Amino acid sequence: MAESTIEQHTLAGWDKPDLDLSAADWHSSSKGRGDVQIAFVEGFIAMRNGGSPQNPSLIFTPAEWGAFVLGAREGEFDLT
Repeated sequence: MAESTIEQHTLAGWDKPDLDLSAADWHSSSKGRGDVQIAFVEGFIAMRNGGSPQNPSLIFTPAEWGAFVLGAREGEFDLT
């Protein structure tokens, strides 16, 4: 088998810890398909798909979360 030439690099500015989310208190936006869940863990905000909780979660700093929430409130992510 050929040796892999793929290198893994740390992303610039990626200073988020590897959080243990196993005991996180997840909050749901709704109940149903495509349910988005968030948890506040060790000063960070984790977001996951409640329909597939085994998949990786997105981790936000408070500043990133604030910018996301503000953008959502202002319709930045509306698809219409």
